[in-house]
Amino acid sequence: MPNETISIPRTVGIIGGTGPAGRAFAARLAGAGIDVAIGSRSVEKAQEATSKVLERWPDESLSIRAVTNEEAALAELVVVATPWAAAASTAAACADALRGKVVISMANAITMIEGELQPVIPARGSISAGVQSAIPGSYVVGAMHHVPAHELGDLRRPVGCDVLVCADDPGARASVISLLSQLDGLRPVDAGSLSNAAAIEAMTAVLLGVNSRYGTRTTIRLVGLPG
Repeated sequence: MPNETISIPRTVGIIGGTGPAGRAFAARLAGAGIDVAIGSRSVEKAQEATSKVLERWPDESLSIRAVTNEEAALAELVVVATPWAAAASTAAACADALRGKVVISMANAITMIEGELQPVIPARGSISAGVQSAIPGSYVVGAMHHVPAHELGDLRRPVGCDVLVCADDPGARASVISLLSQLDGLRPVDAGSLSNAAAIEAMTAVLLGVNSRYGTRTTIRLVGLPG
């Protein structure tokens, strides 16, 4: 179980962080003063992604560097941001470095069927559960599934959405909630155990369908919560 004294990690590694969601999360984390390592199987690809972020925000003091996935896994807290089909296998390849760490799984299993985005139900019910099975020595937390990459990566504005956070380990869940609380406009919400990741991930297909039909970017905002 992670240390019950919750502290914000000084370093976050993003495995497979070269896509829009990974780059956006890297920018937002770095904007909060966290040292971020964007990882990829190819350092050159990681360098391209890092350059895109830094070139977009030349006036921000963003601490972002390009590394391999294996090097990204050495950070205090690690994010798996690969496409959903590769999440578990990519995490498994870094299992030794990830042992004992909190690992955020943010992928959603979705596919286009007859012109509509629909959820794919993985063998273990969710991508987050699959990642946990692949790295049993780590503390996997499902989070960031519904946050639009465009808004997340725009450091000029707060994001303005809730993030449902689920994990079997309460300490890991609390660690991620504490981290996300530092990011402008994000409100992390304790969503219980990792079994709830199945419903959380599947809801993304619904939101993307709404966005497509209405030409907008919807996200989740819960009413009635304290604070």
